[in-house]
Amino acid sequence: MLLLFLAGIISAKGQTIASWKVIKLQDYISKSDSVLVINFWATFCKPCNEEIPYFQTIVNEYKDQKVKLLLVSLDLKDEYPNKIKAFAEKNNYTNQIVWLNETNADYFCPKVDKAWMGGIPSTLLINPKTGYRKFFEQQLKPEEFEKELKKAINF
Repeated sequence: MLLLFLAGIISAKGQTIASWKVIKLQDYISKSDSVLVINFWATFCKPCNEEIPYFQTIVNEYKDQKVKLLLVSLDLKDEYPNKIKAFAEKNNYTNQIVWLNETNADYFCPKVDKAWMGGIPSTLLINPKTGYRKFFEQQLKPEEFEKELKKAINF
C-alpha cells in the first residue's frame, strides 16, 4: 500500500508530455482564449534553456491576465518522452510541455509562422482576442520578452 502511495506521488510530481502534430498545435491556438506564449526549444539547445526559466517567471507574474506558456519540444523521437521529461524535471520546467511529433520542417515551420526558417529558440506570442501575433526566431532577453508580452496583453 505504501509503495502504491509513493508511486502516486512520484508520478504526480512529473507531468505527462503529450505528442502533438502541428495540426493539434494549430487547434490549441485557435481555441485559446488566453494570451499564448509558445516557445519552441530542445534539450540540447543552450540558448533555449537559458530563456525558459525567465519565461516561466515572467509569465507567472501575468497569470492573472490569462497568459499561458506552452513549451514545444523539438527533440528527436528517441528523446521522447523520457529524456525530455527528466530534463524538464531536473530544470524545474513547470509549464505545459508537448513534443512536436513532426520530422519535416518544410511542412510544419510555415504552419507556425511563414517566416520561420526552423531555428531555435523561437517564440510565438498570440493574443486571440486582439489579433496580436508576433514571432521571434531568436533568444529573447528577459527585458525584451516582458516588453513584447506587455504588448501582446495590451495590444
